[in-house]
Amino acid sequence: MEGQKVLINGDRLKASLEKFADFGRTENNGVTRLALSKEDEEARNYFRSCCEELGMIVSIDDMGNMYALLEGEAEHPPIVMGSHLDSVKKGGRFDGVFGVAAGLEVITTIVDNSIKPRIPLMLVNFTNEEGARFEPSMMASGVITGKFEKEIMMRKKDENGITFEQALKAIGYDGDKKNRLTKATALLEMHIEQGPVLEAENLTIGVVECVVGMVCYEITVSGESNHAGTTPMSMRKDALFAANDIIAEIRKQLGKLDSELVFTIGRMNTYPNIHTVIPNKVIFTVEARHKDPLIMKQVESVLQDLDTSVELEDCSLTAIKLWDRNTVWFDERILEQIEESVKTLGYSYKTMASGAGHDAQFMASVVPTAMIFVPSIKGKSHCEEELTPWEDCEKGVNVLLETVLSLGKQ
Repeated sequence: MEGQKVLINGDRLKASLEKFADFGRTENNGVTRLALSKEDEEARNYFRSCCEELGMIVSIDDMGNMYALLEGEAEHPPIVMGSHLDSVKKGGRFDGVFGVAAGLEVITTIVDNSIKPRIPLMLVNFTNEEGARFEPSMMASGVITGKFEKEIMMRKKDENGITFEQALKAIGYDGDKKNRLTKATALLEMHIEQGPVLEAENLTIGVVECVVGMVCYEITVSGESNHAGTTPMSMRKDALFAANDIIAEIRKQLGKLDSELVFTIGRMNTYPNIHTVIPNKVIFTVEARHKDPLIMKQVESVLQDLDTSVELEDCSLTAIKLWDRNTVWFDERILEQIEESVKTLGYSYKTMASGAGHDAQFMASVVPTAMIFVPSIKGKSHCEEELTPWEDCEKGVNVLLETVLSLGKQ
């Protein structure tokens, strides 16, 4: 293959993605493949068989994470590729599974071209990334990187009262703790963007430099209930009217901070929620995301000072931080190699941040990690309409292959 660029087989990649989609395919060509379900078991079994046919050694850890190893010429921590096979209810055919199928195609291409890797290569399927059946999301990568306690996660229940541990054993994927991924030369997670930026800018590849920081606050507005027909407007303590003004002020103040800041009023509950009764309490959440910690501090200042910046109409306000996370920056050396691979292949690209969470953000704390994005049509994801053009899928996996081959030479 000297002097000839090795490329993947796009038709084979498409067939692989469609085969995985058969495990839980919905009527509208989406996928429902909840973690540790029958559909997940079938997808895992298929993935395992594909790896074994390539001569890979498959192992399972105590969280059900799957690892398939292609041995290299040198004793060295592996270059790891992968993502997750589970989906949300009525999700798409690309989220998560694209990263697994991409790694599988890279290995297949290497084997087909009789390339003997110097550094071992590994594919990984992380368990329960979505958290759609068992909360929280990114559960298994969180456990093996020390973010979550295993004992607590094992007791998590789905809506039918089945625990994570019971479901893991039921599908036969409860493995050994000694198989956990703890060392790697590099970990590369290929993923669809799940946003509209690449398509809008007519770009093929996103070189993902980080997963943005987040903060979530719960705002409680307390007023006083009374009869909706007999209480004059001037004598009301209407918590919903006050909440409406507060939300308008949040949008105004946060909207001025930075064009890349995104924020959402995601959950809202009104009490007593009766059309003939003035609301006495409104509880809603505000979630904000940005890569710059200074911007995030400004967000928190806005939310903490709402009671002084808004006319509350005789109501009271409390703001409580529910949780936050810092921006996770990926490995600069790997990012440089991804960028070089994109240039070598002649594809258009941009450096960007991920607004969504991924297993890679947890894994970055223990091994050198980076991500590669391909476009999502109209930015749609976590829905049956999720779609990435097959040509973009192929180009993305070519970048992955070129990056793996280049890292293996270093």
